[in-house]
Amino acid sequence: MGVLLSCYLMPHPPIIVPEIGRGEEKKIQRTIDSLNTVSSNIKEKKPDTIIVVTPHGYVFRDAVAVTVFSSLEGDLGQFGARGVRFEFENDLELVEKIVEESRKRDIPIAEVDDELAKKYVLPKKLDHGTIVPLYFVTKHYATFKLIHISYGFLPFEQLYEFGIAINKAIMESNKKVVFIASGDLSHKLTPNSPNGYTPKGEVFDKKLLDLLSEMKVEEIIGMDKGLIEEAAECGFRSVCVMLGVLDGYEVKAKVLSHEGPFGVGYGVAQFEVDQYKETSLLEKLYNLKRQRIEEIRQKEDHYVKLARESLEYYVKYRKPMPVPEGLPEEMYTKRAGVFVSLHKDGELRGCIGTVVPQRKNIAEEIIKNAISAGFEDPRFEPVEEYELKDIEYSVDVLTPPQPVKSKKELNPKKYGVIVRKGYRSGLLLPDLEGVDTVEEQISIALRKAGISPDEDYTIEKFEVERHK
Repeated sequence: MGVLLSCYLMPHPPIIVPEIGRGEEKKIQRTIDSLNTVSSNIKEKKPDTIIVVTPHGYVFRDAVAVTVFSSLEGDLGQFGARGVRFEFENDLELVEKIVEESRKRDIPIAEVDDELAKKYVLPKKLDHGTIVPLYFVTKHYATFKLIHISYGFLPFEQLYEFGIAINKAIMESNKKVVFIASGDLSHKLTPNSPNGYTPKGEVFDKKLLDLLSEMKVEEIIGMDKGLIEEAAECGFRSVCVMLGVLDGYEVKAKVLSHEGPFGVGYGVAQFEVDQYKETSLLEKLYNLKRQRIEEIRQKEDHYVKLARESLEYYVKYRKPMPVPEGLPEEMYTKRAGVFVSLHKDGELRGCIGTVVPQRKNIAEEIIKNAISAGFEDPRFEPVEEYELKDIEYSVDVLTPPQPVKSKKELNPKKYGVIVRKGYRSGLLLPDLEGVDTVEEQISIALRKAGISPDEDYTIEKFEVERHK
């Protein structure tokens, strides 16, 4: 019977490697000390296999990626340190068990082999999210096989269940295993961050590390998705998988350090496992999710409810629903442009709208645009019936656009913008997460339109009545 020895949260800033930092790494000495402490701890345990889940490998929107090359190798050449190179034997026996157990649970898995790498033009090299933590580990202990996993943008609960599948596979093997969740925390931690700054970055880092230190799993998986997104992190999903790996164990958690002098949060923590109690939190986590969605449904106003019922009706009958009775009078008598946005597990799932009205009233506009958001947004596959229970809706009713003579007339929290040049146009709704300045708002709208900032384009603004 195999055994999980311990789990670790480890950051992966390339600058922490001396061959890259060239002295700058001393600014994060506490992180270096903590990584060496972790690595020494791993040496004492002498694992047969180390599993690393990384945010910088083969990341797919709809699947977890498991690398199945027999040899796993890579270097830090892209950061100017090609001499920092590693090669590990892949533990394909355990990989097979992980894939098999995941598929039993209907967790979508992408096995990255030569064929898939060729199809998607994927590099056959380990990413820095894997190499940087192992740089420290191998200074202390190097006689292990490696498993390389890249998380996907799946629901947090499903990533947790994937972690459970990993541990089930470990127990059915004969391996001693260490698990590393590779990930940095907020990338907008301080005003000197090259990624921008938000005070929510510090809030996110502190909250996550505090919850981890007390192993408050339900609160971590249920963390506010707006806060997670605004913090601009890359480690949260790695943590979700790790918590699933730890499901059922008594765990002693300890945060070793946290710092961020370069504007990115680096947290190091270790999780020692004790008795396996076989009491899983998985069903509770799924129940909490269903409860949250039900609470959202109960609070829907007529606009949001109509959008939801329109898409559900179309998925079932493949035709638009008739305008129902009992709506507010203005939905029958007024005309306006309408945008319908769909979100699933905190991620955009579709957004389509009309700047000026195309139907005889707002109700018909919502019905048509809800269907379009679910089936005609070219960024996404059409919505399927099994997804409907998890989709959250918002409806924006637009005022007529007004021309803008100066950017001083704009406010990204109050006004949406439309940029135009000839037949090209791009629109961005107001008050979006992460869009805090006029410059950001216009830049995104220009990219959507395919308009260069150097071109002579026009700007219009509009307001919205938001229903969510």
